[in-house]
Amino acid sequence: MQINEYFIVFPEGDFQEVSGRLPFNTIVDMNGNVLSLPLPTNKMIAFKVAGIKTEEKTGETITYHLLDLLSAEELLEYTK
Repeated sequence: MQINEYFIVFPEGDFQEVSGRLPFNTIVDMNGNVLSLPLPTNKMIAFKVAGIKTEEKTGETITYHLLDLLSAEELLEYTK
């Protein structure tokens, strides 16, 4: 039996388990939920999946999604 685990890793090093794999360059909220584009505002906390690292062990695969915090200026290009 193979166990798959998925985590998001915040810029300061904290991590949190999420329900599944996130695509590279996806914009997500603090809980790892993918945000639909265009965003309603640039005044929100949002992260971009900047890297993906996978560790495989016997019977277990762990995927880490490395996040970068986006500034309000960076979020402007994703708004209406």
